[in-house]
Amino acid sequence: MDECLRIDGSHGEGGGQILRTSLALSLLTGRPLVIENIRAGRERQGLQRQHLTAVRAAIEISGAQATGAELGSRTLTFQPGTIRGQEFHFNVGTAGSTTLVLQTVLPALLLAEQPTRLVIEGGTHNPWAPPFEFLQQAYVPLINRMGPHVELELLQAGFAPMGGGRIEVRVTPARRLAGWELLERGAITRQQACVLLANLPEHIAQRELGAIGRRLGWDEADCTWTRLRAAGPGNAIVATITSEHITEVFSSIGRQGIRAELVASELVREVRAYVKSGVPVGPHLADQLLLPLGLSAYFARDSAATDTRPTAAQPRSTAHGMAGGAFRTTPLTGHSTTHIELLRQFLGVEIVVTDEADGTCVVRVAPPVLGEACADL
Repeated sequence: MDECLRIDGSHGEGGGQILRTSLALSLLTGRPLVIENIRAGRERQGLQRQHLTAVRAAIEISGAQATGAELGSRTLTFQPGTIRGQEFHFNVGTAGSTTLVLQTVLPALLLAEQPTRLVIEGGTHNPWAPPFEFLQQAYVPLINRMGPHVELELLQAGFAPMGGGRIEVRVTPARRLAGWELLERGAITRQQACVLLANLPEHIAQRELGAIGRRLGWDEADCTWTRLRAAGPGNAIVATITSEHITEVFSSIGRQGIRAELVASELVREVRAYVKSGVPVGPHLADQLLLPLGLSAYFARDSAATDTRPTAAQPRSTAHGMAGGAFRTTPLTGHSTTHIELLRQFLGVEIVVTDEADGTCVVRVAPPVLGEACADL
């Protein structure tokens, strides 16, 4: 059995991301781990329902063994098994995020031996979690460029506090994850905003769209609204920026007591910042892309053409094409910095972050230097 890796869950922001990423990496590398101080940086520490569902999902898709998989647990021991692609059904049991549960198991399913279909129940549009549309329109298309084929379908929306949402995911795996570079956005070809309403009056959508139209100057035809089937009331705004080389998605989730105009203002700030920056990859998408690019680099380590370290100008390549990849984004968030440290120490991959003169940064991910060991966090 591989040596157990010890992860300090209080590292960086001390949130659930360390748990989710560590489980995904353990599943794919076969390396057992112990995670301590789980969510030590949060008011409600330890495993909550959403995190526990992610742990149980990781156990089920691989036949893993675990101790400490219970509500409130601050320590988890995880021994992964063999990844099995088949049909799975996971239920958070609350409005906890279905998309965050998916992000725990999807990386492993991309390289499973057979296709997978899974249904996850819970929240689909949550504050502080990527909404369904972000994964479907921004994240998954970039994953599909790497070789696998992933399809997402929203069966029913789920908003806090009722939850009750359902997403269906179909994954056709690949033998390896091909790398790519995304350094230029290209011209913006379309900008759209859609207000999502469930069991709420139409005037909320009209007020939000009015605020967006006035502040962004978008065509009325590109500002629409739709009703979603959901167990309870809910509201979200999704903005889609389509460019030559990428589609980015930004969102704002309505909350009880928050005026519709303020919900729209939150979205407008994000959209304006992205358009002004000129980068292809926004801050939230940048955080999500680190793991798949890290895995592309890690699994190409045995076929690396050289063991020289990557530079800001030249990524490492292999006989099978690019390993890892690169993207340009805005200054990295604390989430991304924590993510990078975890990938470096768990996989040993090379990650070079170069600050550009225009205030953006380029992130390059390449295979580990041969013989480098992974250190405990």
